[in-house]
Amino acid sequence: MKRRLFFNRVSAAFLGIGLASSSFVKPTKKKNKKAKVCATVDQEEVFFYADLIPGPVRVVHIADTHLFKDDERGIPFQEFSNRMATAYNQTTHFKTGESTHPEEAFEQTLAFAKEVNADVITLVGDLFSFPSEAAIEWVLSKLKATGVPYIYIAGNHDWHYEGMEGSLEVLRDTWIKKRLQPLYQGNHPLMAAYDIKGIRFLAIDNSTYQINDEQLKFFTEQVASGMPLVLLVHIPLYAPGKGISFGCGNPNWGAATDRNFELERRPKWPESGHTETTLNFHKQVFTAPNLIGIFAGHIHRNSIEIIKGKPQIVADDNASGGYLDINFLPLNEQHKKLI
Repeated sequence: MKRRLFFNRVSAAFLGIGLASSSFVKPTKKKNKKAKVCATVDQEEVFFYADLIPGPVRVVHIADTHLFKDDERGIPFQEFSNRMATAYNQTTHFKTGESTHPEEAFEQTLAFAKEVNADVITLVGDLFSFPSEAAIEWVLSKLKATGVPYIYIAGNHDWHYEGMEGSLEVLRDTWIKKRLQPLYQGNHPLMAAYDIKGIRFLAIDNSTYQINDEQLKFFTEQVASGMPLVLLVHIPLYAPGKGISFGCGNPNWGAATDRNFELERRPKWPESGHTETTLNFHKQVFTAPNLIGIFAGHIHRNSIEIIKGKPQIVADDNASGGYLDINFLPLNEQHKKLI
């Protein structure tokens, strides 16, 4: 797009570059300190300064690569993959203006992450245009070769075969189990927490545009931990002045505003719009005192929104070479005086 079924905890072995996850550890409640944050964005470079950050953390953030690689195993699914298999065959690089394509762009971004010795690569969905076995295997091999830890959550295209019958939730669960599972490195596909040098990254799957009760409870518990938090989602959270693609918690989201359900051959969004759980999640995110920021994708262009002092930063599409080079840094005494 340029435009509640659950999993048991899996016991798949880590790939050697995974991260220890605290997704199933109930956090100890601490007195919450409100984060004081300064954020600077200069093209793909992002600098986050916060008093809750204990030391530097460097993140390479990737969204919307839309890999379409496939092989003979995909032939039985071609009636469902045809449109997206040709949607991003050739793109224009976001910086150089030269011709590129998703595989080249992804490899270049991974090379950059390795070059700068990133602490983690965050992959926030639509890594694939459809759940191709060949593409998933290729990505796993490339990630392993970098030696850089990574975090993955699914986007709406990662598990979607267009025209296949089933609700969004059922289709997501089906193709996570059948194809995407190795990317989660043994962690819960819909919600997991990763501790990196004193910052806790929360990967929460909102690729159906909605949040379920267990995800909301998980987020609430993580806020109560008192840890400095960074939220990773595929679909941006609603911000005033933004379109329907900022669809998580958007009060206008629903059947009346669903323009793409026929094109994408999927169920129409519900007449009733968002669940109360999704709306409550949106509210809790922007009132969480220890949340430093939100990082997303989905819309294929950079944006920054600030709600109640919380920055949400959205990445350009990696299919066109886009990524974010994010530096989390503690506030020094000079910076503290500014805020």
